[in-house]
Amino acid sequence: MSVDPANPAVLPVLDVGALTRQLVDIESTTYYEGPVGRFLEGFLTERGFAVETMAVPQPVDSKSKSERLNVYAGAAGETPDVVFSTHMDTVPPYFKSSEDEEYIYGRGACDAKGIMAAQIVAAEQLRAEGARVGLLFVAGEERDSAGAKVANAQAKGSRYLINGEPTDNRLALASKGTLRVRLTARGKMAHSAYPELGDSATHKLVEVLNQLLAMELPVVEDIGPSTLNVGLIEGGYAPNVIADHAEAQVLIRLVGPSEETKTAVLKAAEGLAEVEFTLEIPFMRLRKIEGLPTMVAKFTTDIPWLTHWGEPLLLGPGSIHVAHTPNERLAKKELHEAVELYVEVARGLVG
Repeated sequence: MSVDPANPAVLPVLDVGALTRQLVDIESTTYYEGPVGRFLEGFLTERGFAVETMAVPQPVDSKSKSERLNVYAGAAGETPDVVFSTHMDTVPPYFKSSEDEEYIYGRGACDAKGIMAAQIVAAEQLRAEGARVGLLFVAGEERDSAGAKVANAQAKGSRYLINGEPTDNRLALASKGTLRVRLTARGKMAHSAYPELGDSATHKLVEVLNQLLAMELPVVEDIGPSTLNVGLIEGGYAPNVIADHAEAQVLIRLVGPSEETKTAVLKAAEGLAEVEFTLEIPFMRLRKIEGLPTMVAKFTTDIPWLTHWGEPLLLGPGSIHVAHTPNERLAKKELHEAVELYVEVARGLVG
């Protein structure tokens, strides 16, 4: 269908639920975002948007041969006041959409294909009112925010960025940061009957992890505590072999600057394991709007990497508690409410 961008009123009204299912049914786990990006490019062009794509490189260790891209949609030659943004990638494993009377199910239903659909419908409504609005959909949020980093170098001069993540349609006052740590312990291999002839790397690693789990982490009164998770442990060869190598990966959710926590991690590992800080995403405080319910996002988002896209807000339908689970779902009522909420917030911001 060919549409005149200057006359969007001729467009058929979008069904936000149907669009959500259409997006969910395009597999787009991280590093495989190409197909959903190309779908959005064509779909938004047909809806009268001027669409641009931004190439996002595959990381060196990726096994994917898929194209990766971000998608920006707006009005040609126009600087938007407000840009709606969320991510196109999902976590594995992929499963298709389904629905019942109350919910839409599927990988990405709430994180973040339903959000994407609600933002598109809201943007169309705002455009019809004459608002200057854009859409930015990025790759890689679930892994390293690669798409957001690319987008930040190609910002459009917008005043506000409304980023979408599952917040139960509540405005986030803050989002926790992330500190990812790799711990590597080294030792000497030996027969387990003669431990005095070896030096156990696994024993060293266990000692470090025990100290980390006992560590006092920062707490901020209106935000809550920093938290720590030992996510991966590997090492050794067999129960009857003294291990000469062991490794663990730890993820800490930050509620403030990272320096104090980094110092404590280094102290716990001193003389026992090497420490590598492999990823850091800062803690963010965000804008409050009177009259809207609020929450604190205990997860991280692309917002720290989109600093050139205007003052950020974080808001979206769905519960983070069912994201990344086999029962991922989004309430239809909440999805429709999100469209109205996005329109209301955008109107209020640009007044």
